[in-house]
Amino acid sequence: MSAHSFSSDSGHAVPLSHCPIASSHLVEDILLVTGSSGLIGSEVVDHFSSLGWTVHGVDDNMRADFFGPGGDTRWNQCRLQEINKRFRHHELDIRNRKAIGSLLQALRPAAIVHTAAQPSHDLAASRPFEDFDVNAGGTLNLLEAARRFCPESPFVHLSTNKVYGDAPNEIPLRELEKRWDYADPAYADGIGESFRIDQSKHSLFGASKVAADVMVQEYGRYFGMPTCCLRGGCLTGPNHSGVELHGFLSYLIKCNVEGRLYKVYGYKGKQVRDNIHSVDVARFIHAFIEKPRCGEVYNIGGGRANSMSILEAFDRAEDLTGQKMRFEYIDKNREGDHICYMSNLSKMRFHFPRWNITKSLEHIFTEIFASASQLLT
Repeated sequence: MSAHSFSSDSGHAVPLSHCPIASSHLVEDILLVTGSSGLIGSEVVDHFSSLGWTVHGVDDNMRADFFGPGGDTRWNQCRLQEINKRFRHHELDIRNRKAIGSLLQALRPAAIVHTAAQPSHDLAASRPFEDFDVNAGGTLNLLEAARRFCPESPFVHLSTNKVYGDAPNEIPLRELEKRWDYADPAYADGIGESFRIDQSKHSLFGASKVAADVMVQEYGRYFGMPTCCLRGGCLTGPNHSGVELHGFLSYLIKCNVEGRLYKVYGYKGKQVRDNIHSVDVARFIHAFIEKPRCGEVYNIGGGRANSMSILEAFDRAEDLTGQKMRFEYIDKNREGDHICYMSNLSKMRFHFPRWNITKSLEHIFTEIFASASQLLT
C-alpha cells in the first residue's frame, strides 16, 4: 500500500496531506474487517493474515439470529482464531456507534474492509428497521469513525448488485433451453457500473444497500476519502454458511448432498447468476488497498464465464454427486429478483490489470461439494 497518494475518480493523484490527519497516525499493517466470520470477511482475514498483517475482526454472529442454526458462523470465528495467530476478534454490533468509534480511535487501521450486512430480501421485509439499521446505519457509523480517526485509510464496502433493483429485468432477453440470456448485444459482457440504480423495485434490502452504497461514494467524493463499493453478484466459496434466503450455490449443493428439497422461485428455474469465489474477491480488495481511488464503484462477480442458471446448477451438482436434485417449483418469483444478471468486469480489469478471475465454476463446485460432504461425516 502506498503511504503517499491515492487516485481520485478522475484518475488524478490526491496527496494524503489533504486529509485531516497525517498518515503517521496510522498503525501500519493493521486491517479492520467487519463481518469477519462471514464468507467474504473470513476470506479477507485469511488472505491478509497470510501476508503478515494484524487483522482485527468485528462480528457478533447476527447471522444466526437472522437465519437460525444453519446461518451460524461461530464455527468460522473459531477457525480463524485457531489458524491465524495475529487475528483479534471483537464481539461488536456495528449499530453501536460509540463502540465502533472507540475501536477505530484505538486501532487507527491502515485499511478497513466492511462486509457486515443483513443480506436477505425476504428477511428485510419482515424486519425492516433491523435491516436498515444494520445496512445503512452501521455503514454510516463506520464511515464517520473512519473520517474522524483514519480518513486516509482505504475503505472497501461490500455492496450488492441489488442496488440496481429490478431494472436489469428491462433488458431484452432470449430464452434458451436451460437459461435466460441477454438479447441486446450491448450487454454481451454483462452489466456495467453506469447502469441506473433508481426508479425500480429493489426490495427493502436493496434499498438499504443503496443508502449505504451512495454514502460510501459520498465520503469518497465529498471528503476525499479512498472509498469503494463492490457491487457483488453471487459471492461464494466453501466457507459460506448458505441458507435458503441467502447463498445460492452453497445452499443448492448442500441440499443435493443432504437429499433436501430445494425450492425454485419463478422464471422457470432459468434465472442466471454470475458466481465469484471469495478468494478472487479478497484478491481484488488487496489490489484496491494497494492502489486506492476516491469514491469508486465496481461490479464484482464471475462475469459471463462463471454464470449459471438454477437448472444448469442442478445438472452440475447431479454430475458431481451422482444424486438427483429434489426440488419444488413455485410459480412466483421473489420480489425484485433478477431474471438474468452477469457482471461486466471491464472496469475492474482496466483499473487493476493484474487482477482477474482465477477460480472457475468447476473449481467452485468441487470445493463446496467437498466442504458439504465433510459436514456429513
